[in-house]
Amino acid sequence: MNILLLGGTGAMGVHLSSILGLRGEDVYVTTRGNKKGEGTIKYLKGNAKNIDFLQTVLQMKKWDAIVDFMVYNTKELQERIDLLLSATKQYVFLSSSRVYAESPSGIITEESPRLLDVSKDKEYLLTDEYALAKAREENILYTSLSKNWTIIRPYITFSEQRLQLGVMEKEDWLCRVLNGGSIVFSEDIAQHITTMTYGYDVAKGIAGIIGKEKALGEAFHIVTSEYYKWSEILDIYLNVIEEELGFRPKVVFTKQAINLRFKKLQYQVKYCRLFDRRFDNSKILSIVPDLEFTSVKDSLRSCCKDLIESGNFKNSNNNFLYALMDKEAKEYISFRKYNGIKNKIKYIVFRFSFSTLVNRLINR
Repeated sequence: MNILLLGGTGAMGVHLSSILGLRGEDVYVTTRGNKKGEGTIKYLKGNAKNIDFLQTVLQMKKWDAIVDFMVYNTKELQERIDLLLSATKQYVFLSSSRVYAESPSGIITEESPRLLDVSKDKEYLLTDEYALAKAREENILYTSLSKNWTIIRPYITFSEQRLQLGVMEKEDWLCRVLNGGSIVFSEDIAQHITTMTYGYDVAKGIAGIIGKEKALGEAFHIVTSEYYKWSEILDIYLNVIEEELGFRPKVVFTKQAINLRFKKLQYQVKYCRLFDRRFDNSKILSIVPDLEFTSVKDSLRSCCKDLIESGNFKNSNNNFLYALMDKEAKEYISFRKYNGIKNKIKYIVFRFSFSTLVNRLINR
C-alpha cells in the first residue's frame, strides 16, 4: 500500500512509519526538517499545512491511506477536508481523548459524552481550545458525505521524545531537574487518575486499523487499560532519576496547578487533568485483536532513562512558567538559561511580579 503520514515525525509518527515500513508498505512522511529515507520510508520536505504543498503531495500517488498528525484549528480542517477525503481510500484523523467530558461511570467508552456536547461553560464554548477544536473537527467528518474516514482518539501518549507530568512537558520538569532545580507539581492534579500510553502501542493500533473496512466511519480511542494516580507517575520518574543520577529531586507542591492562574492555560487543567481518566479499550481490540499494550511502568521507566542519557530537549516555550516555578521553589536556577538582556528582564518580571501583571503579559 501507499501510505502518507502528514507530520508523522512525532511521538506516534516515528513508530508508525517504522511499523509500516517493516510490514513492507510504501510510506511517505511529510516533515519540515531534513530527514533521509530508509528502505520503503521516504520523507517529503515541506509544511503540510501549506495548501499548495499539500495539493502537490496529494496528487503524487493514489493513496491507500492518509494518517493526519497535523494540529488544525476548526477553520483550517474545514478548508482542506474535501481535498484529503478525495485523495485516499482511508483518511485517519488524529483527534484526542481530551474531547471527553468527565465520565460519571468512571470508565470512558467511545460513546461517552464529549465536552462540546455537554459543557455548560459558555465562556469556554466560545473558544476553539484543543478539546473543543478536535470535537468540532470530528463533527466535520461525521457530517461529511464521504465515509472513508477513521477517527483516532489517543490520550496522553509518551515516548522517547515526549514525557509529560500533569500538564508539563519534559522540558518543564525533567530538563529543570537536570539543570539543578526542583520539580514543581500541584496537589490538585497529583491525586487524580490518569491513563498514559506508550507511543509505540498507539502506533501499532493505528497500523492495525489501516485498510480495515470495519474501521471506516468509526471512532476509536487507542489507550491502555492501565491507570495510575499522577502521584504514582511522579514516583516512577523520581525513582528513575535517583537510580540514574544518584540523587532524588526535591518536589515542591503547590495547592493548585500554576496554569489555572491564566485564562489561556486553565482549560487543559480544568477540563482534563482534574478529571479521572480510565478507558474501556474493547472497541479497538475488536478490530485489532492482536494488539497488546506494554507495561506502562516499564515503558515510562525506559523512556525517562533514555531522555536522561540523550539530553534530547527542545527550547521551552513556557519561560514564564519556568520563572513562576522558580518563585514557588524559591530558586533562581532558570535565570542562567536565558541569553541576552531582554530575556533576563522578562525572567525578572515574571519571577518577582504580582500575578495581575503576569496575567496581563500572558493574555494580551
